[in-house]
Amino acid sequence: MTESGRDDILSPSQLNTLARNLLEDTFPMVWVEGELGNVARPSSGHLYLTLKDERAQVRAAMFKPKAGWLKFVPREGMRVLARGRLTLYEARGEYQLVLDHMEEAGEGALRRAFEELKAKLQAEGLFDAARKRPLPAFPRRIGVLTSSTGAAVRDVISVFARRFPLLEVDVLPVPVQGSTAAAQIRGMLSRAIAAHRYDVLLLTRGGGSLEDLWAFNDEQLARAIAASPVPIVSAVGHETDFSLSDFAADLRAPTPSVAAELIAPDRVALLQRVRRLQQRLDDQEQHRLRAAMQRLDRVSLRLHAQRPQARLALLRSRERDARRRLDAILARRLQEALARTRHAGARLRNQAPERRLALLAQRMDSLRARARSSLQSRMQLDQQRLTGLARALAAISPLATVARGYAILHHEDGHLVRSVKDAKPGDPIRAQLADGELHVRVED
Repeated sequence: MTESGRDDILSPSQLNTLARNLLEDTFPMVWVEGELGNVARPSSGHLYLTLKDERAQVRAAMFKPKAGWLKFVPREGMRVLARGRLTLYEARGEYQLVLDHMEEAGEGALRRAFEELKAKLQAEGLFDAARKRPLPAFPRRIGVLTSSTGAAVRDVISVFARRFPLLEVDVLPVPVQGSTAAAQIRGMLSRAIAAHRYDVLLLTRGGGSLEDLWAFNDEQLARAIAASPVPIVSAVGHETDFSLSDFAADLRAPTPSVAAELIAPDRVALLQRVRRLQQRLDDQEQHRLRAAMQRLDRVSLRLHAQRPQARLALLRSRERDARRRLDAILARRLQEALARTRHAGARLRNQAPERRLALLAQRMDSLRARARSSLQSRMQLDQQRLTGLARALAAISPLATVARGYAILHHEDGHLVRSVKDAKPGDPIRAQLADGELHVRVED
């Protein structure tokens, strides 16, 4: 929300944008007739002007390239009929017309009549794409309805001769402008259809003003074209020219030369296609020939193999092969049997009683020697162990201590006297010395 507390305040640019959108949505396309003023054509190629009458004027612009398609040079004071959409030039806040078509005002009435008749026929479905017929791919005879002295007929015949010389072209001369031209074109069209001679009809003429082309905007001619059972191509005027004949025809071409290009097949492309097809036929024929030769070779081999001499030779060859295989098998089995016999003989010799007794005797002698050696080793080990134990026993024996001048005291019952507390006066004591015993009595 703005500081004033209103959220509907717009900037000038926003206002201009809203106005431009309103103008463009309300007036998508308008026709304006007026006098030219302030005509300017800068280096950019655009055209800027004003359209005015006695009481008002409106700015207009026609941008490149449409400005370059005009058939006249716009000048100050010239009266024109212009078509365009209404919009706003936001930089200055001025509305203006952006034109896509402009013609001298003398054609204005004809243009309005053309648009009204076009809308009427279009509403009837006369121009619907669904009712248009495709052109034949390879027409044999073409009927060209045009002026016999114009440049269009020369261009058409030249293109037909270049693209497909075998095509038969009949020029059906008709006037292409004037008050009686439409009726004469309708009459020639009816005769061409009734002749049942043509595969395609071409209705054409060169460029000109809307008034020059007006014969091709005849309502009855348009209806006759739409009802024709023969496909019709219309090429009236230049690329930017349109007529009711163009809309009613099965195909519209921008120029007479292009119409001829669209109708006639391209002989260069056809020749290339024929060569490709011929090459394919040649390749297929070569393939079939090679396949047939291969089958013939196989059949010949089979027939050769079925002759009695060949079969006999084959059986003899098989017999020789079988004999060689049998000899090889017998030799191999004989060798295997000899090997098994040698192996069995060796095993039998190894299992003979004399050999086994000799082996057992050798084994017993070996075991006896091993037992004797083991017993001696064991006795030596035991001797060494006993000697070691004797030394250890002597080192800890009390007799060794007695031999050094000591005595061992025993009670008469054999208990050792280890302390003075173990004896009392009057007790008999037995003293064991190194060389005997003494019997003594404790006095104190």
